[in-house]
Amino acid sequence: PIPATYDFTNYEPLGGHRFVEYKDGDSPYAISKKLILQSDELARSRRVHVVGAMKHVWKNYKEFAFGKDELHPISKKVTNNWGGMGTTLVDSLDTLWLMGMKEEFWEGRDWVRDHLSHEHVGAVSGFETTIRSLGGLLAAYDLSHDEAFLHKAEDLGSRLIKAYDTPSGLPHGSINLENGRSSNFGWNSNAYILAEVGTQQVEYRYLAHATGKENYAKTSEKAFDILHKMQPADGLLFQNIKDSGGGKTSFANSKVSFGAMGDSVYEYMIKVWIQGGKKEDMYREMWDNAMMGMHDQLLQKSSPNGLTYIADRNGGRIDHKMDHLVCFMGGALALGAYTDPRGFDSPRAQRDLKTAKALTYTCYQMYARTKTGIAPEFVQFRGGDDMVVPGSAPFYILRPETVEAFYYLSVLTGDPIYREWGWEMFQSIEKYCKTKYGYGSLKNVNSVNSVEDRMESFFLAETIKYLYLLFDPDSEIDILNKHVFNTEAHPLKIFQD
Repeated sequence: PIPATYDFTNYEPLGGHRFVEYKDGDSPYAISKKLILQSDELARSRRVHVVGAMKHVWKNYKEFAFGKDELHPISKKVTNNWGGMGTTLVDSLDTLWLMGMKEEFWEGRDWVRDHLSHEHVGAVSGFETTIRSLGGLLAAYDLSHDEAFLHKAEDLGSRLIKAYDTPSGLPHGSINLENGRSSNFGWNSNAYILAEVGTQQVEYRYLAHATGKENYAKTSEKAFDILHKMQPADGLLFQNIKDSGGGKTSFANSKVSFGAMGDSVYEYMIKVWIQGGKKEDMYREMWDNAMMGMHDQLLQKSSPNGLTYIADRNGGRIDHKMDHLVCFMGGALALGAYTDPRGFDSPRAQRDLKTAKALTYTCYQMYARTKTGIAPEFVQFRGGDDMVVPGSAPFYILRPETVEAFYYLSVLTGDPIYREWGWEMFQSIEKYCKTKYGYGSLKNVNSVNSVEDRMESFFLAETIKYLYLLFDPDSEIDILNKHVFNTEAHPLKIFQD
């Protein structure tokens, strides 16, 4: 086991090109009961250190930024860059609960009950506010059954839902919580963004379920009805959509990506289906069609080592890059395989699981092959050694998608390797991202002294939570039977009849 006094400052990243037997998505070793018990025992000793990371942040957040949106981890400066809705606090509530930090959780509840207000908040991103704030409040309610969270969630949801008041029923990207005015973003030519319109349904459906107000579900589901009608035969959706008159919509570009601006619409196809008790076939069919198209058109192997990756497509051209964001697909594909209506042993489910494992190995290599053992924002697949860190995006903003995939595959397959890779990742984060007041982004993953004064709320909502859950064999979370995570790692109970 890892000692409680373990010193992370002595850690040196171990380098890439290891565990190549996992490269193609195979299961190279037999996994015995004994091996799992050993892995669980080791995990419990690692879990302690992930709690330590959360305690380090929370002590400083509480002292310098309590109730504010973000704490800056080097300067301890405080900003309200999300409209002043205590975003870091709300996004962290369920992490505190799951880690057993109940005293801190209840202090957070008191702030939510007594101080959280949405009525003077101006224009915010409807998508980000839905996944972080609405999702955070609903998960806190789901875990604790404390009505204060549902009360504030409904107040927020009633304001956010006004973004759907558009000619087509797709939600605008920006919504003013005070006056209800909404619009799309000028920087994206006023188009609707695929990932944003298709990544709010898990939250609104849960809100409808908890309050009995079906309108939240129906309004958000209409967006998926529209996407269903627009979905091409290959299942792959373009990332910009526009109103084309008469309440109709059409695609406004021809870019397909499982990374930025596309990613989570595919995630919610499978998750909305699971949330509803696997009864609403449209969502599962959209997922399976998209997975067929992804395998046929976007799935690639790198040179010279044959690492699996999902490329982008611009018009008819394949762009050989992969965002860190795409690494969520390791988890989503595995979840799809283990819930496949054709059965887990069907060729389709086995194809999806194999791809999930191969892709997750590539995501692990995105970390292991850099000087810090931490992955950049995206990689390009070219040059003589599979992948390169691009000069335009060598940074790491504490993103969670790879450890999310480790978590799903660890739970679903029982293979201890994902905990080993996750422990390497955590040690690198401790060594290179830890600051006096929290954890900072890295300016360049190949520069060991490049920590920056920026800590997104998703580091606490997602990255730290998935690391903790990866090392928590005793968790109350059950991803196959009881819970579905929203795209910000907020667990919500699946609807039971």
